[in-house]
Amino acid sequence: MAQQFWTDDVSALLRVREGFDLREIDPDARPGTEARKHEGERELVRATPELRVLQEKLFAQSRLGDQRRLLVVLQAMDAAGKGGIVNHVFAQTEPYGLALTAFKAPTEEERSHDFLWRVEPRVPGPGIIGVFDRSHYEDVLVQKVRGYAPPEEIERRYGAIVDFERRITAEGVRVVKIMLHISPEEQAERLLSRLDDPEKYWKYNPGDVDERLLWPAYMEAFQTAIDRTDSPEAPWYVVPANAKWYARVAVQRIVIDELAKLSPHWPEPDFDVAAERQRVVDSQDLRWP
Repeated sequence: MAQQFWTDDVSALLRVREGFDLREIDPDARPGTEARKHEGERELVRATPELRVLQEKLFAQSRLGDQRRLLVVLQAMDAAGKGGIVNHVFAQTEPYGLALTAFKAPTEEERSHDFLWRVEPRVPGPGIIGVFDRSHYEDVLVQKVRGYAPPEEIERRYGAIVDFERRITAEGVRVVKIMLHISPEEQAERLLSRLDDPEKYWKYNPGDVDERLLWPAYMEAFQTAIDRTDSPEAPWYVVPANAKWYARVAVQRIVIDELAKLSPHWPEPDFDVAAERQRVVDSQDLRWP
């Protein structure tokens, strides 16, 4: 842990525990640090090599058959900063070891199958960090709030999610689920900022306001989804996200800590290093005729 920035174990502070109540989480809070924005931005840069080394070790092990990988699920209300997390945290990793999936509203074909049908193929392969920008949790959030699926189907889906996450965990996938928690006031400011800047009009979706009007129902849906699907194998973290810089550096630290739990290491070579060195030396005199 970076003691000069973090005053406490931020992963432990943000981890959902028994008795979790979303109403008690202050979106303005910055658990684990007393730092300011400029210090947080420096910490994000400072810790990036730590993240990249863990990622590369994980990927290197997969080349020799190791099946472990990490799946990071990002869920939040609109304008909570998922895109910023992707750009400022995950875009700094090696692209060959990263798989990003941004789930949109299901297509007609996808709706003709079970809700997990489109998710299964996006589970990261061995050695890969997979990031879901929205996920299968939309099917117990949006669909519950909007009434697109009946209550008994939503109830079934909680169990299906738990079974799905338990199964892929057994196959070597470490699942970590992160909710970026903002206040409705902060969301309003961010939506207005998009309307104030012609270069950000493309980010604005009038439908976001329709969903915003259902804020209490969404918070209740998040609470229930977290209660029903949190587990040691696939833990939930709730990150206060009114301060974008804090959310980014906190998610980065959570991901680093989750990767560290996999204990990735540089694999031993399956060849004679000395012999291969000599072969390289012997092959140096190569010239085009």
